[in-house]
Amino acid sequence: MKLYDYAPSQNAYKARMLLQHLGISYETVPVAIFRGESHQADFLERNPAGAVPVLEPQPGRFIAESNAILCYLAEGTRYLPAGRFERAKVLQWMFFEQDYLQPSIATLRHWRLTGKLAAHAAEAPAKERGGKRVLDILERELAERTYLAGSYSIADIAVFAYGHLAEDAGFTLAPYPAIRRWIERIKVDQGPLPPVVPYSTDPDSIREL
Repeated sequence: MKLYDYAPSQNAYKARMLLQHLGISYETVPVAIFRGESHQADFLERNPAGAVPVLEPQPGRFIAESNAILCYLAEGTRYLPAGRFERAKVLQWMFFEQDYLQPSIATLRHWRLTGKLAAHAAEAPAKERGGKRVLDILERELAERTYLAGSYSIADIAVFAYGHLAEDAGFTLAPYPAIRRWIERIKVDQGPLPPVVPYSTDPDSIREL
C-alpha cells in the first residue's frame, strides 16, 4: 500500500492518522506540490484533481480525496459504523468538514502559515466569519456528546485534522471549552497521533499552488 503524501498537508494527515490507528504499514511517496509535481501527467492519472493525498491500496488502483480514503480504510472497522443511520451521521460530519471547515479554517491556516494572507486580504473576512460559524456549530454539538457521531469515528478524524489547529488560522479556542475537551480527549484516548509537520519544513510552500 502506498500513500502519495505531502507532509504538511492536514488532508494527508487524516490518512496517516487512520493508518496509524489501524496499524497498517504503508509506503510514503512524497509529492512536492509547490513544485508542481501533483500537476504532472503521471500524477494526474492517479488523481485528476492534482491534489494529495492519494492512496494506492493495490498496484495500479488509486483513491483520491482524503475523506474517500478514510471511508475505504475504515470499512469493516469500528471507525465506520455498519448501520445505515449511524453511517449516514458519520458522512454528515465528513461532508460538513469539506463544505464548511476546509474553505474557512483550513484555507486561513494555509494563508497565514505560508505568508499569503496579505495577498488574500479581501477574501479573509468572509473566511473568518465562516470559521467562527464552524467553531460555534462544533461547540454546540460537542457540548452534548463525546464524539461527533456517537462513538469515535472517521468523522472525528476528518474534523480534527484542521479543527484542532484552528488557532494557526487566527482563531482562539478559549471560548470553546467543548471543542478543547474533544481535542484533548482524542489526543489522550486515541493517541499517540502522527506529528503535525509545519509548512516551514518546505521552503517552496511560499509559492502559490
